[in-house]
Amino acid sequence: MKITLVAFILLFAFTTKPLLGAARSAPEQVVDTSGKVLRAGANYYVIPAYNEGGLTLASIGEECPMDVVAVQGSSGLPLSFTPVNPKKGVVRVSTDLNIIFSADIDCPQSNVWKLDDYDYSTGQWFVTTGGAVGNPGWQTVSNWFKIEKYEESYKLRYCPTVCSYCTVQCRDIGIYADSNGYQRLALSDSPYKVQFQRA
Repeated sequence: MKITLVAFILLFAFTTKPLLGAARSAPEQVVDTSGKVLRAGANYYVIPAYNEGGLTLASIGEECPMDVVAVQGSSGLPLSFTPVNPKKGVVRVSTDLNIIFSADIDCPQSNVWKLDDYDYSTGQWFVTTGGAVGNPGWQTVSNWFKIEKYEESYKLRYCPTVCSYCTVQCRDIGIYADSNGYQRLALSDSPYKVQFQRA
């Protein structure tokens, strides 16, 4: 009797485990302005949700590395997204990813986004370039961003989870207008509402 009971409990445990795991669904897929799923490695323009413009690179303070800025009157430069698990092929909300400008520049640094060191003169954390693709961990924790659903559009967020023991601040990416008129991407309490247009 005891052997039958133990066998039944083990059988129940092994058959219900996959069912419990299957109950967790993957995060929602990000879609572009035409309603198609964002593909990892494909080129997109990140454009504001309610007016014309886009994202591009600018030399601010020093020639390199270049910083990420918002511009009006242009879609900016195309970007691609590489999720932490690049084999998935699609981009999902709330998932760590690298963001890479697809343009050629004259700087030795990469076009991969990263969060810059704290700028004491402005009190801001700016988004710059010079990051690395992949290799999730404490060495690359500043290179990981997320796309989150925001109202009927999306927002970008810095809140990497690629390093379980790292202490990071979780904040939205917004716009900081500097004294020279640049609309710089920076950590903010007011998110920059965006959508994605296939390049």
